[in-house]
Amino acid sequence: MASSLDTLLSQGIEELRLALDEAALRTWQTRWFGKTGEISQSLKRIAQIPAAERPEYGQKANAVKEHLQAAHDAALLVLQDNTLENDLAKGGIDITLPGRRSSPGRLHPSTQTLRKILGIFGELGFEPFTSHEVEEDEVNFGLLNMPAHHPARDMWDTFHTTRPGWILRTHTSPGQIHAMRRAAPGPLRVVLPGMCYRYEQITSRSEIMFHQVEGLAVGEKVHLTDLKGTLLAFIQRLFGDKRKIRLRSSYFPFTEPSMEVDMDCILCLGKGCGLCKKTGWLEILGAGMVHPTVLKNGGYDPETHSGFAFGLGVERIVMLLSGMDDIRHFWANDWRFLKQF
Repeated sequence: MASSLDTLLSQGIEELRLALDEAALRTWQTRWFGKTGEISQSLKRIAQIPAAERPEYGQKANAVKEHLQAAHDAALLVLQDNTLENDLAKGGIDITLPGRRSSPGRLHPSTQTLRKILGIFGELGFEPFTSHEVEEDEVNFGLLNMPAHHPARDMWDTFHTTRPGWILRTHTSPGQIHAMRRAAPGPLRVVLPGMCYRYEQITSRSEIMFHQVEGLAVGEKVHLTDLKGTLLAFIQRLFGDKRKIRLRSSYFPFTEPSMEVDMDCILCLGKGCGLCKKTGWLEILGAGMVHPTVLKNGGYDPETHSGFAFGLGVERIVMLLSGMDDIRHFWANDWRFLKQF
């Protein structure tokens, strides 16, 4: 049986030598490697061979298969090189034709929306201010009115680093301390964009990392009405000039009073639908007046100065604008999703 394989190899090489173009090579490939080709039939014969001879026959058959495949690949490469040389010699390539244009890259939907948000706040007089993603525990929590063992810390599941006292920031709020200490005692209006990290279970509504934009204004006469006016202007510029907002009492340790800010549903216009869970309102962001303790830690005298702060999630804004229902799409790197933006 092994001698028959030697004959098969010689026959295959001879037929390959007579294949003078790519069409002939394709015919050869089908005849020898197709489902009913010579190689496939040779491998099927293993079941008919005595058990003692099967290992030797199988090894030989696989060696013949590899040899013929390598010979085919080499022959194809030679033909392609010869074809290219003939085209070049005959002037078959028109160098005056325009080249193939490369597919341009796109900005990530989070980046697009983040730039739009920063542009709106820039028009409202807020300057971008960036701070650290790896932050001291004291700045991330302590100086924001959450000393060690404060129960409010449970609101943020934290990633700790190998360096004691240093964490991945759970929100952009610690940037408020850095911004205030740089500007005090003068007036301040900044937005703090950046990535935040929380040790949470990944679901369609939550991720371990996300973009956030924090806003902060401090001055001698800053009132709650200034906060409401700023947020209404922002929301109407982003979602449409007919949008309405409402403020609901809430709790954040670094603001007092604290509130959740809702917008009338952009889908049902406040009538109630699945997007707004039949309430007619969509939760957009959290806000409040800066707590006197935080002002003091930032270098301001709470007796003479006041301020407001707010924070929003960029991915949540994208989801509202585009009708998305799964935050995990932002980090999956699926081109089918990304190219829609």
